Amino acid sequence: MTSAPAAAGPFQVTVQPSGRAFTANADEFLLAAAIRQGIGLPYGCKDGACGSCKCKKLEGEVHHRVHQSKALTAEEEANGYVLTCSAVALSDVVLESRQVTDESAFPIKKMPSRVLALEKKSHDVMVVKLQLPANDTMRYHAGQYVEFILRDGARRSYSMANAPHNGPHVELHIRHMPGGKFTDHVFGAMKEKEILRVEGPYGSFYLREDSDKPMVLLASGTGFAPIKAIIEHLQFKGIDRPAVLYWGGRRPADLYLDDWVKAKCAEMGSLTYVPVVSNALPEDDWTGRTGFVHKAVMEDFPDLSAHQVYACGAPIVVDSARAEFAERCGLPAEEFHADAFTTEADKHKDVGT
Repeated sequence: MTSAPAAAGPFQVTVQPSGRAFTANADEFLLAAAIRQGIGLPYGCKDGACGSCKCKKLEGEVHHRVHQSKALTAEEEANGYVLTCSAVALSDVVLESRQVTDESAFPIKKMPSRVLALEKKSHDVMVVKLQLPANDTMRYHAGQYVEFILRDGARRSYSMANAPHNGPHVELHIRHMPGGKFTDHVFGAMKEKEILRVEGPYGSFYLREDSDKPMVLLASGTGFAPIKAIIEHLQFKGIDRPAVLYWGGRRPADLYLDDWVKAKCAEMGSLTYVPVVSNALPEDDWTGRTGFVHKAVMEDFPDLSAHQVYACGAPIVVDSARAEFAERCGLPAEEFHADAFTTEADKHKDVGT
């Protein structure tokens, strides 16, 4: 890590083309300042790992703290791009970000939650339902996530798998990461009625309802969770834009709510489903699509120029889809909406400064 030059602050940060502005204190990350003041900048992990918050700097100077080089390359930084989650202002700054909206900025709250139910859906996926305080309802968009605040102050992020109208509980899909501080507890010692502290909502992954474009919903593994919430939201609001869900897993059991998806397709004439398995074994008797899930999309949609894509899952899947859909299928960059699931291990590899 390099030390930043001294800067007094606070500085004004203006976001174009919306013209919305906020102030960033000395030594405060731009994204943290925006969230604090209800400005809906795009973001995902908040840890310099996923690149979702990357945007163009039009004016001013910033200093980047620790981040991954794949999230912001040296070449991109030299060309004026910034990661708002890892950048501190050294002067007034003007950014270009087309995803700034008032609608996305629901208030972020800390609150206790009680474990309502635990249901193991596969050998390494647990569905956890949490009861939130009835007198302090958390408003959120289908697709956003919450953070658990652990006893030592560490945080773990999980997307809500149910649309807001299906509250006041929230449903989370948690994959077991052996040796993981939190997931070992979920799969080992967690019991119903346990109290956990959560904070949210976070994230800029949610349905853009101002569009009538057909949609591709792309999920890998438990990246299905926020996609499930979006599907529930589509049905609840009666939105009938054509949507095709591509859900990828290594083996069929990784598609742990396959029956739920098929039932939704039967109820919703606008939704279709393409399950994709990459590493099926003979005993799986898999006869469906195989290979990488984003490649299946490209086979079916060689031209994505008139579509919107909502992608969630492992960073390698999301990053590959973002690059290849744009380069080979003509998807406009602003129509790719993503939430990459970064683990604690992901956040600490390939660190640049």
